[in-house]
Amino acid sequence: MNGHEGHGKMELHDEHAVRAGPLKGHDGNHHQKMMADYRKRFFVSIIVTIPILLLSPLIQAVFGVEEVISFPGELHVLLLLSSVLHLYGGYPFLKGIITELQDRQPGMMTLIAVAITVAYLYSAAVVLALPGKIFFWELATLIDVMLLGHWIEMRSVMGASQALEELVKLMPSQAHRIVGGDQTEDVPVEELKVGDNVLIKPGEKVPVDGEILEGESSLDESMLTGESIPVSKSGGDEVLGGSVNHEGALMVEIKKTGAASYLAQVVDMVKKAQESRSRAQDLANRAALYLT
Repeated sequence: MNGHEGHGKMELHDEHAVRAGPLKGHDGNHHQKMMADYRKRFFVSIIVTIPILLLSPLIQAVFGVEEVISFPGELHVLLLLSSVLHLYGGYPFLKGIITELQDRQPGMMTLIAVAITVAYLYSAAVVLALPGKIFFWELATLIDVMLLGHWIEMRSVMGASQALEELVKLMPSQAHRIVGGDQTEDVPVEELKVGDNVLIKPGEKVPVDGEILEGESSLDESMLTGESIPVSKSGGDEVLGGSVNHEGALMVEIKKTGAASYLAQVVDMVKKAQESRSRAQDLANRAALYLT
């Protein structure tokens, strides 16, 4: 996803940063707007493509409807519709080639932009003066397919982002910190420190990673580990922040906070995976360069 990189790494220094969400704010809005833009351009392009297909000489010849659809000046109408599609539907790729060339990394956007531009300019020249064949319907269908592909890609990115947001919602905002041996005080989770003891009542979520000092219960860790069956826990066992305590009260000593916690590491790992380029993507970009 060359065109969607470089949105910045997420810093996870405390539980507040984890709960803030990996793609909130600028990043989340950016991906949402891009997905909406590709969706809109795809459907508008599909509408414009229909008359382009009907007016294309090759399509008319294949279906034997030349005499039914043909009219004086049809090629100029075809040129006008294709110009609209090239500029509107092809805009993301025309913009992408500029970015890739500025970065000196020609890739898929460059390949698509060159393909649709060559097809458009040559076909326009044929309509206006030169002898030859026009490629407007190929131009239109290529733009449609590429817009659909990028729309699906952005939907997958947003789906992963929303899944991460659901993960960070697992973290409670407050915890019952034990003070004076047997007293508790409600404090924000971000104020907890390694070594603090907290009380987790039945039905509550574990605020941060820790180790059980007293008590016995079963915890639902399905959203964290995928384990659908509640896991029995007792003294000395590890508990993960975000898991749900079922029937018993637990006294837990805090062992990890902030970026060191299990949930923070999962969120950070997925975020980095979203921002990094895969080997397959690098290979595709190199192939696109050679094809260009």
